[in-house]
Amino acid sequence: MKKTSFLFQFKLLIVFVVFLSCKTEKKNAFWDDGQPFFDVQQIFDDERLPNVITAKDGTVIAVWGWNNVRVRRSEDGGKTWGPEIPIGRGLNSGGAIVDETTGDILVFIEDTHPPAPLHMFRSKDNGKTWTEEEITIHPDSKGNIPSMCMNEHGITLTQGEYAGRLIRPSRVYAGGNDTEFWHMHYTNAIYSDDGGKTWNTSEPFPVYGTGEAAIEELLDGTLYYNSRRHKSTDGQSPRWRYTALSRDGGQTWENATISDVLPDGNQHSDYGLMAGLVRLPVEGHDILLFSNIDVPKKENEEDYAFEVRWRERIRGTVWASFDGGKTWPVKKLVDEGNFAYSSLAAGREGTPTDGMIYLLYENDGGAKMARFNLAWITEGKDWKEFIINE
Repeated sequence: MKKTSFLFQFKLLIVFVVFLSCKTEKKNAFWDDGQPFFDVQQIFDDERLPNVITAKDGTVIAVWGWNNVRVRRSEDGGKTWGPEIPIGRGLNSGGAIVDETTGDILVFIEDTHPPAPLHMFRSKDNGKTWTEEEITIHPDSKGNIPSMCMNEHGITLTQGEYAGRLIRPSRVYAGGNDTEFWHMHYTNAIYSDDGGKTWNTSEPFPVYGTGEAAIEELLDGTLYYNSRRHKSTDGQSPRWRYTALSRDGGQTWENATISDVLPDGNQHSDYGLMAGLVRLPVEGHDILLFSNIDVPKKENEEDYAFEVRWRERIRGTVWASFDGGKTWPVKKLVDEGNFAYSSLAAGREGTPTDGMIYLLYENDGGAKMARFNLAWITEGKDWKEFIINE
């Protein structure tokens, strides 16, 4: 009788332990028990145009170049960097993608400032070697084939019926990049369901005068789109970021909104600035990070020429959202000095990048790579304190 009772109690204990293990939330590696970490180093000394991605094996790949597009690789989480590896001549056109299905990496290059001929390169060895491939891009519903430069990296969708789809931001210059064309510019996206061989173009982002964007997928499969705006065509301010959502895998965009927190460049110039965006892969949460500059409006901005105003690109800052971009309660200054175009990437579990965040940004004629964790952004304040209604 005692033996039966003991076995019954033992089984109950096993069930209880299993129940607790299922209910225990997975540790947030980006928090690192609240120990802040930050460092920064120069990794390019000339040219412009950043994208940073983390390959499936954890190799950090920094894509860069305004005439000579190349990458540098780090296999130790960003502590050290290998030599520059050339890809091709032209402009880095952003949208670098890690195909989560195959592990391949795609990089896009345009011959000159677009509109210009486009080339796509593929790496099957985590950025060590690159091969150009012919691709097909189908026009959007307006008959326009978009340009690519310059945008944040692309992503592979992981949720629902569109899992495996590759998508990256793109843009339509509507004839050119001179100011006379700005009111007709619009951003959109291209997406591929065959690993990057053929691409369809989404409907336009529902705001004109936009260009240079970023896309991230939320837990429920919704795509969050965040765009720069060069020129207002509707009386709304172009000095804040514009956002929209897609619930059909990036084919259409809806619920266009102006952020009242995220700046689009400095606040005394209607011109904007390319931004970085990444979702941290924290189980059960939609934590987004955004990078741009935090420069308040000048009281006498009209006394400065437009060229002088928009070129004041300083005070690079990272903002954090814990609810998929609805609110942005935290920001942290990264660099008080020069800071222009930027790109963000997150580390991967089980690799040297685990728990690390990467920010590649233009700085004084070259590029710096900052590495940090979530505890550094919150200054040690528990990240769960920012979670609302969960």
